[in-house]
Amino acid sequence: MLLPLPAARAARRSVSVLAFDGMAPFELGCVVEIFGISRPELDAPWYELAVCAETRDDLRVVGGFSMRAEHGLDVLTAADTVIVPGVPDVRGEVSPAVTAALRAAHDRGARVVSICSGAFALAAAGLLDGREATTHWKYAGLLQERFPRVRVNPDVLYVDGDDVLTSAGSAAGLDLLLHLVRKDHGPGVANTVARRLVIPPHREGGQAQFVQAAVAPVEDDDAVAAAMAWALDHLSDPITVADLARVARMSQRTFIRHFGRQSGTSPLRWVISQRVAASLTLLESTAAPVEEIAAAVGFDSPVTFRHHFARAMRTSPSAYRRAFRPSA
Repeated sequence: MLLPLPAARAARRSVSVLAFDGMAPFELGCVVEIFGISRPELDAPWYELAVCAETRDDLRVVGGFSMRAEHGLDVLTAADTVIVPGVPDVRGEVSPAVTAALRAAHDRGARVVSICSGAFALAAAGLLDGREATTHWKYAGLLQERFPRVRVNPDVLYVDGDDVLTSAGSAAGLDLLLHLVRKDHGPGVANTVARRLVIPPHREGGQAQFVQAAVAPVEDDDAVAAAMAWALDHLSDPITVADLARVARMSQRTFIRHFGRQSGTSPLRWVISQRVAASLTLLESTAAPVEEIAAAVGFDSPVTFRHHFARAMRTSPSAYRRAFRPSA
């Protein structure tokens, strides 16, 4: 079945992506997968992708191979959307030729996009001054330090500034690229592409970069592991530290100390994170009201559920559900 595009959005759009010596292949591969592969199931021209580089020499790629880009920075600058999938060194200087090309592209109206450490190139070009932006959480502090005029938000998947967009690390780049498709062609087309990639159709940019997950039990701490396992089997019931300590056959003080050493967090925070995690499957796969889901995973009220869900996921339960069930 061919999916028609809205008439106003049916024009072919050109996309360029910057390749560079020492790059990682995943982010470039994401751009190629989204924009470089034809989509015959869509009743409209797809994007035209150009891989560009500052040099025509072979470029070393992480993993032990090399590649050569077919186009130079002149083609990069001329595209409707310009994507920077990273930089060779987050502590190094970005090539003046690259920053000039990015500024020229933006000045002529191009949409400029970064994935992961690519935000350092956009910042070096001055395109993030006075703007909110994100990058991989482990680079956020350095980005803020090196470019104090940027308002760095380390907690989100991506930031859509309309003409300048930034994303967090690697997989969050896929979220941003699908977001671009959604903006250009609507949710039906974006969902079709997501299904081809076997990934969720949409995660909102404000969603957290990562959610604290259960830590695998260590062999020499079976008592804490048993308490964790018991908690996971009783998430819908009220759970206190005293309950967990009793299962572990420890005093509360001893249990809290052992639990923190193993998991890196407190028992109750861990239980909350597991309840939020358990709610995701219910939101994704059922039409149950939020009130029922809150009770099913052990929150004492929908208000408490929404509060903890928003803190963990940087979005609401209803918004999260719409990503998987657009008609909900």
